[in-house]
Amino acid sequence: MSRLLAFPLVLMALFVITFGDVEVQASEQDQQKKDRPNIVFILADDLGYRELGCFGQTKIRTPHLDQLAAEGLCLTQHYSGNAVCAPSRCVLMTGRDPGHAWIRNNSEMQPEGQKPIPASEVTIAELLKAQGYVTGAFGKWGLGGPGSEGDPLNQGFDRFFGYNCQRHAHSFYPDYLWSDSERIALNNHPPVPGHAKLKAGDDPADPRSYDAFKGQDYAPDRIREAALEFITENKERPFFLYYPTTLPHVALHVPDDELEPYLELGWNDAPFTAADGGYTPHFTPRAAYAAMISHMDRDIGALLQHLKELRLEDNTVVVFSSDNGTTHLEQEVDYEFFESVGNLRGLKGSLYEGGVRVPTIVKWPGRVTAGTKSDFVSGFEDWLPTLLEIAGAEEAVPEVLNGISLFPLLTTGTQKERELLYREFPGYGGQQSLRIGRWKAIRQNLEKGLVKTELYDLVADGPEAQDLAEQNPAIVQEMERRMAEYRTPSSLFPLRPYDAKARTGLKKQ
Repeated sequence: MSRLLAFPLVLMALFVITFGDVEVQASEQDQQKKDRPNIVFILADDLGYRELGCFGQTKIRTPHLDQLAAEGLCLTQHYSGNAVCAPSRCVLMTGRDPGHAWIRNNSEMQPEGQKPIPASEVTIAELLKAQGYVTGAFGKWGLGGPGSEGDPLNQGFDRFFGYNCQRHAHSFYPDYLWSDSERIALNNHPPVPGHAKLKAGDDPADPRSYDAFKGQDYAPDRIREAALEFITENKERPFFLYYPTTLPHVALHVPDDELEPYLELGWNDAPFTAADGGYTPHFTPRAAYAAMISHMDRDIGALLQHLKELRLEDNTVVVFSSDNGTTHLEQEVDYEFFESVGNLRGLKGSLYEGGVRVPTIVKWPGRVTAGTKSDFVSGFEDWLPTLLEIAGAEEAVPEVLNGISLFPLLTTGTQKERELLYREFPGYGGQQSLRIGRWKAIRQNLEKGLVKTELYDLVADGPEAQDLAEQNPAIVQEMERRMAEYRTPSSLFPLRPYDAKARTGLKKQ
């Protein structure tokens, strides 16, 4: 064979070897991406610490979540991002705690939505999408109105279905939901308002007086079905499913037939008429609230069953939590009857334990030991680095965040104690808390200039019943110093006395 003929053959062989290796490497990388675990993050809305059977509830039935706990790990000292909806979700999405997060309180925007997180904020959805995950959010958003920089479609989500606006989500029988950038009409004619009263002359003792607050097209069912469809469509590639259900946030809206199991129990259930304000009236509020939690449980059961039917269960991490504690609206939600937060102090809107310690479950077959519990102190800011490490992308964790990866805890059951866990909330009078080890410092009424620091030993005193500040002045002084130095100022959501500029117009939700 001549050298002229042999040379091209050698080049061809080198080409095949070289590019063949590239092809093999690309194939291996594709397979690695495909083998990455799916991630399903389920977020309840205003669910209290003891409102699940697996966390001590005795009156409300939650068999699917109880089973999830039996197959996974319960985090018994897990803290929501904040004491109300939007700022809590901001911490979850960005991995930045309330002393550094962009959104630190609820803030209405017109005509629809809440103050948006800016494009400069990096969310867990954006980071997972960059790792080859398809991303979808189904439920309530609350971090930026349609078309804004904070719109979920502009924050890393490929698919969105549900309520963009928290105020709109007060009704479970609305006239529309958002499907990506399109309004989808629901069959509620007329839609049921989230806030209303009985009509003048209506008899509050007559169950027919409450018919005006019942709809036909239950939004949580639509949201569940859209989430199931997302799983089906993306079963062949890794996905991140964020499922922030609106249940069991009031108003008390639930199909009548779902009340029956609780009506049969004969609870002494006085009607809620909304005469003094609140959301919409309901003839049997205790039964309605219990039924809403059970409906949430069935929706989650449907998601888990769908994963099993598609043979995705073994390669899917499922996390369940709540955005804050039980609502303080006692005429609508009888939290004492249900013992919604157990012996913890505080409810939604409070930085006491009952307002921010939330029931949390993690299932990861083969990695998380089934039927276990951990009292490791953790928070919403930890999920961004944790989920990235689960996805095999710990190198993608941003340098500027406040969370720690819980990967060691989930996979080995143990982890080094965190340095601190900080919370601040300019709403409900202005509050601030810091937990270091067994000690928790908390301040209330900062808006009024009342900066007294309370100190609790959470190991000896879980209910925060005994203020130990006077007995431990050195600890108090150190905690106050850390609270002042740790946070960054916010002009949008100032916290007095640290941030001089006051801001008005924030609404409770």
